[in-house]
Amino acid sequence: MLEPDQGLRAGAIQRIQKILSAHGVASRREAERMIREGRVHINGIPALIGQSADFARDQITLDGAPLVPRGDLIYIMLNKPRGFVTTRSDERGRKTVMSLVEGLDAKVYPVGRLDINSEGLLLMTNDGQFANAVAHPSHGKVKTYEVHVRGDAAGAAKLLRAPIAIDEHIVKASEVSILERSEDGGILSISIVEGRNRQIRRMCDCCGLKVLYLKRVSIGALKLGSMRPGEWRHLTETERRSLSDT
Repeated sequence: MLEPDQGLRAGAIQRIQKILSAHGVASRREAERMIREGRVHINGIPALIGQSADFARDQITLDGAPLVPRGDLIYIMLNKPRGFVTTRSDERGRKTVMSLVEGLDAKVYPVGRLDINSEGLLLMTNDGQFANAVAHPSHGKVKTYEVHVRGDAAGAAKLLRAPIAIDEHIVKASEVSILERSEDGGILSISIVEGRNRQIRRMCDCCGLKVLYLKRVSIGALKLGSMRPGEWRHLTETERRSLSDT
């Protein structure tokens, strides 16, 4: 097995997970998983995470098939309904968001995640660099959620703005506002940057709230608007640029 950077040729040398991402195969995180699973080979030898290669000269394969140049880039916004998981396939046989965009000629994958019981704005693309710009916390893209809760919504709103420990990570909402109050709860608008697994639900749980309904309504300047659950459309160039900063 090659060690990282072993046997490289002159040319456009990049790390293998970046090559996979740049060719629309997957996000860098998913590309790393593919490499760990032994699905990626460079010149017939299993690739290592962090290994470099030259796409123009090295033979790179995924699942035995040569990596080919990417075609047209696709950028989609979808209103994910509840009951769908945000993966390309599911070993438990659950419905995935891929079934909602079956008419596409190009392969895309979800950017980030929304859990099966949540709905709202989900981006899908075959552009790994765009996916990274949207999903990685270092780029500071704010995600805003409409959250129907049971419990002391007013009291919890103050707690949600303070640091909360989840899985040994400190998280907090960047903005919280009360949209509506009721006798046993209310509706909150919660904005975050981190986007950890089930973060909104777990933050609310830490603050004594029971989440009844959760919908992501915006990512950065992009808003879900009146799009119905299950509907999708292509992003405009202005929308894409606002999210990718390019």
